Amino acid sequence: MNSPDLRGNPTGTASNAARDHAERALWRMMSFYDAPLADLDAATQADPGWALPHVMKAGFLLSLTEPGLVDEAASHLTQARALERSCTPRERAHLEAVQQVLDGRWAAACRTWDELLLDHPRDALALQWAQLWDFYRGDAAGLRLRAARALPEWDEADPLYAYVLSLHAFGLEECNLYPQAEEAGRRALQLNPQVPWAVHAVAHVMEMQGRFDEGAKWLQQHQGVWAEGNGFAGHLWWHKALFRLEGLDTAGVLRIVDRQLSGDALQITLQRVDAAALLWRLHLLGEDVQAASRALAEGWPLEDAHAGYYAFNDVHAMAALLMAGEVGRAESWLARCAQRAMAADDARRANHKMAREVGLPLMRALLALTRGDADGAADTLYPVRAGAQRFGGSHAQRDLIDQTLLAASARGSRRALGRALLNERRLAKPLTPLTRHWMERMAVPEHARA
Repeated sequence: MNSPDLRGNPTGTASNAARDHAERALWRMMSFYDAPLADLDAATQADPGWALPHVMKAGFLLSLTEPGLVDEAASHLTQARALERSCTPRERAHLEAVQQVLDGRWAAACRTWDELLLDHPRDALALQWAQLWDFYRGDAAGLRLRAARALPEWDEADPLYAYVLSLHAFGLEECNLYPQAEEAGRRALQLNPQVPWAVHAVAHVMEMQGRFDEGAKWLQQHQGVWAEGNGFAGHLWWHKALFRLEGLDTAGVLRIVDRQLSGDALQITLQRVDAAALLWRLHLLGEDVQAASRALAEGWPLEDAHAGYYAFNDVHAMAALLMAGEVGRAESWLARCAQRAMAADDARRANHKMAREVGLPLMRALLALTRGDADGAADTLYPVRAGAQRFGGSHAQRDLIDQTLLAASARGSRRALGRALLNERRLAKPLTPLTRHWMERMAVPEHARA
């Protein structure tokens, strides 16, 4: 007789050992404590006829947004298809959703998970994966509402409850519900201190509210949880660097880049993106980051198969090339990304739309700014800004767009635009050293800086 999982969700295995290994893998996916692959191998060894571990492997590999892992993910889905007869309807839905991700149909995958969750609101795997691909698509409402629909069906005693609560906290933050987000994140950590996503959600709140000193202390307070043995460490170091940047401690940012976001610390593109995002912000402030950027670009896979896979990553690769002084390579990268985005092979692919509407204009703007055409960069960026959420990532990550706009406005003649952006910023959070820097560059009168 088949064994349900710990939350009563039906599974296609009669092996308690296989189920327990899959549960451990699920915890790893939600906590980021080591990769889940060894646990999934153990699940398959315990029950070779169970399809779900292959689906989980494929989904995990695809969640890394690495083109080089696509073939391996596809192979696992093929193996899962061969075992599909043993799947429950819930497991078939997961198989279908991950296949949609593989096909580039990210919105369709999230809809499939949404439908699954109506019948199985305690399916943590669906909640985790849908949140990731909502994040990659910039769907803030999905980030908040999906977890909200499921949470009342959960028991706080469930070992994964705090992780689901942290998903809700991050969704609240991305919908600008900062007090509720902070409360949910702190509550998750009270229930279980080993929830890096909750630490992350509260850090985002503090970033958006300009609480940079408090944010640095928050991350320091929980550093024992996330800094060692956790796959999310690089991104939380990125957040720590952002707090230093807000305080205009550029030397502190460079130390974090050198120690935590360079060399062997950069194993996947998501980590390279964080490094590029910090270096670009420093570059806009006039810091010499060419050597670090050259090392970053040299370690970034930029083969044809990688160009145009995910627009968010593509823009950051472009930034790394430009900062490294590789303008010719940057132009070639842009051309290859554009060629893939304009291909008519399947208009349902999420990245095609992201790239055409946001990614490619951003890349052109970065190139224009590097060439000295500050006004051209500003004129390209400003119309894109309103729809930049469709580009994916978080508010904090997409602030790279505003930082670039501020630099372009300061270097060119679009000072009115720059002042308007600063007005937005000043009403959103207290004046910070970084905001004051741009006010000085924009020659905002002293009386307007209070």
